[in-house]
Amino acid sequence: MRHYLLFFLGILLAFILAALNNALYTVNEVEQVIITQFGRPVGNPITDAGIKIKMPFIQQVNSIDKRVLEWEGTPSDMPTKDKLYISVSLFARWRVTDALQYFLRLGDERSAQSRLDDIFGSETRNAVAKHELIEIIRTSKDRQPLRDKLLTEAEKAQDIGSLVPIHIGRLLVEQDIFNAAAEKVKVFGIELLDIRFKRINYNESVRPKIYERMISERRQIAERFLSEGKGEAARILGNRERDLNKIQSEAYRAVEEIRGLADAKAAAIYADAYNQNAQAVAFYAFIRSLQAYELVLNDNTTLVLSTDSELFQYLKNTDTQPISDKN
Repeated sequence: MRHYLLFFLGILLAFILAALNNALYTVNEVEQVIITQFGRPVGNPITDAGIKIKMPFIQQVNSIDKRVLEWEGTPSDMPTKDKLYISVSLFARWRVTDALQYFLRLGDERSAQSRLDDIFGSETRNAVAKHELIEIIRTSKDRQPLRDKLLTEAEKAQDIGSLVPIHIGRLLVEQDIFNAAAEKVKVFGIELLDIRFKRINYNESVRPKIYERMISERRQIAERFLSEGKGEAARILGNRERDLNKIQSEAYRAVEEIRGLADAKAAAIYADAYNQNAQAVAFYAFIRSLQAYELVLNDNTTLVLSTDSELFQYLKNTDTQPISDKN
């Protein structure tokens, strides 16, 4: 009998300890607790940290984080007002301010993240569709671009290197998304703290067109530089040809002047040499006639000369005796 009593007391003690262990729970500093009984919330949310007590086995503890939580959106393609498709990704920060409402409508953080995906994605699409691409990318209205100082006035008139003016800017677009989304998440007991664009990329179908436009502008400037370079090269080559022709003409003139002076001096020397007496003049005439014969006569030459021709005067006596003997 005693053994049965001890066994019963042991079971009772174990049950009491288990009930006590199940009845006591701890609330952390970074969480708040909703107590549910058969799945229905009981009482107000418990936000104070410490050891708490509940009805064992019947009531359950549901912890909800009260810290600032993060939300990261996946990149999504959406059109802008000017019909350009861009890939947009967002990030947001939020926290639970009404734990009971949050628990009743969403239950846990996983469901909350899924609902935030829908709300933030929808509001982002609406905001992007109402604004042009430049309004979503740029932030400041009065930003002055750094323009190349080498641009000509004609290129500046074509707005090369200039910035398209904006009227709103990315910060106000983000504010529109924030205001619209904050009202929608408030009914879930959530306070939206901030929402920002994380990344904005051109869609794959739009990106080549943007790059082509950028390349076209750079190519236009490069073509101007090439044209100016070719013009400068042509000018340098022209100057070189002009200077070369000038040098050659001056050198040719100097050569001809020297040659003319030399010929004149040689002629003067010859004249002085052959005009010393009558024999020298006759000898010079004879030598010049022989040189003329060499130029005029060959094996196939046929001459018809009169007897009083100057060329014939030395040929008519060739059969009688040499000139040296005659003299």
